[in-house]
Amino acid sequence: MKYYIIAGEASGDLHGSNLVKNLRLEDSDAEIRAWGGELMEAQGADVLKHYRDLAFMGFSEVLMNIRTILKNFDLCKKSILEFDPDVLILIDYPGFNLRMAKFAHQKGIKVFYYISPQIWAWKQNRVKQIRAYVDKMYVILPFEKAFYAKFGVEVDFVGHPLIDAVEQFKTRIESRSEFLNRHGIDDKPYVLLMPGSRKQEIATMLPIMLRAAAKIPDFQYIIAGAPSQDMDFYEKFLEHSGVRVLSGETYPLLTFANAAMVTSGTATLETAIFGVPQVVCYKGGFISYLIARSLVKIKYISLVNLIMDREVVKELIQNDLTVKKLTREFKEIAFAGKRREKLLEDYQILHEQLGGGGASALTAKRMLKTLRDSD
Repeated sequence: MKYYIIAGEASGDLHGSNLVKNLRLEDSDAEIRAWGGELMEAQGADVLKHYRDLAFMGFSEVLMNIRTILKNFDLCKKSILEFDPDVLILIDYPGFNLRMAKFAHQKGIKVFYYISPQIWAWKQNRVKQIRAYVDKMYVILPFEKAFYAKFGVEVDFVGHPLIDAVEQFKTRIESRSEFLNRHGIDDKPYVLLMPGSRKQEIATMLPIMLRAAAKIPDFQYIIAGAPSQDMDFYEKFLEHSGVRVLSGETYPLLTFANAAMVTSGTATLETAIFGVPQVVCYKGGFISYLIARSLVKIKYISLVNLIMDREVVKELIQNDLTVKKLTREFKEIAFAGKRREKLLEDYQILHEQLGGGGASALTAKRMLKTLRDSD
């Protein structure tokens, strides 16, 4: 069969690559064209457009690049028609992908959506587009099934592919001593600081994390640097702190970390899957925070708590994110004790809730069965 896949971000390329791998295992005649990245290409997809050419964030950046964006829409439509796929598979990235879903549906092409946009948090009206233009939705968070059911949309819960990605990584990880030696890190327990990937959130979160770290000298501290940021950007926060920055090493760092301070996002879930106790941090501009509170319809900001539907990891948000509170909460989970023990037990329950692994293989099997049953 012929598959056309669109992934517009690095995470989509990662999960798309595992899907491509399993589609090719299930369908020896698979022809796969894609918008994605190197990981999808490495698994045998013919990647026509790299996701970095699609990465426009925020209103002003979109406005400045509107011609390029419109050109990309036209290019993608033309490419889909030329390939004439049996199915268009969309991975998250709703601003672009929902437009492609409508186009493909109108052209009589079957549309599958893998990894739902976070419409349960905001822009819930997008469910109307999904109901109208998507033939089958494969979701990765357990609560999404009930969310979509409220709107009369039946979806398949397939488990979270991050478990697959982490397990795959663990098969090739070096030993702790090899990792420490390679980077010249002392053989002392370390705490991982994960202040985010964007300049503004790093500039807000990192100074608070560093000041809390200075009050707990029992550990050495390492920052998981974002590949998108230069080392020079971090250095201005680190004068005389003795804190190291390692970029592009997040998974190895999580493998051996004793605990972590984590800015909200997918990183909170990755940290949990690696079994690293964490405190979740977030602080934004006052106006932005007020707008977000009025738009976002969720109880928690970390995926860990959202999935478990209770507070598993401590969230310090906005005015609650102070050096004093972060220091106090972090001590509770960084050292041996009941809080740390309970957190690690909850992580095991979370792992089971996420499907326990095999999401990519299951998704490929179900997609192929749906396609064959519809022939």
